[in-house]
Amino acid sequence: MNKTILLSCLLALCGLSAVAQSSKFTFGIKGGVNYSNLKTSDNLTNENSILGYQAGVFARIGGLIYLQPELYLATKGNEYTGIETNGGITNIKGNIKFTTLDVPLLLGTKIGSNKLNLRFMGGPVISFILEKDNNLGSVYNQVSDFGNYKNQTLGLQAGAGIDLGNISFDARYEAGLSNISQSEKYNQQQRLFHLSLGFKIL
Repeated sequence: MNKTILLSCLLALCGLSAVAQSSKFTFGIKGGVNYSNLKTSDNLTNENSILGYQAGVFARIGGLIYLQPELYLATKGNEYTGIETNGGITNIKGNIKFTTLDVPLLLGTKIGSNKLNLRFMGGPVISFILEKDNNLGSVYNQVSDFGNYKNQTLGLQAGAGIDLGNISFDARYEAGLSNISQSEKYNQQQRLFHLSLGFKIL
């Protein structure tokens, strides 16, 4: 992972506290779960989704229309249950899990007041892969370049949320826009459902 990019993201998000005197600025912590799936094109594999987590911080700048940058650690990946070999699917399990640093930049709108509202948001997210836990096994690793993954990916998030006082609840869907595989032979894109709970500090 590019350490310069990581440091820039941390400094940029922390620097938002400088505008905390504005009534249209919110900063908080968040955590939650995700349900992720790594879909492989051309029906090369059968797969199941896995449960992961996320934990980090968020900021919200604006009123009726707002910008919401976030920074959080997350786990995501996939459980494979079968792979195509010799013209058929061989039923064998293997899994891949990523630990990532995710940086969404969301644009949203809300209905209601700052303390009680319904929100809608969407925007890009870049994920920096910090760790890869590859338990695919020999059958999967025998497929040329199948288990080789990039160090960062780009995706798109969209969803809705509710604010109740200082509590913020979000539900989102994330679709990968880039191929996470190092090889162009396999188009593998991450798909996730997010549920998160946040607490506004400022």
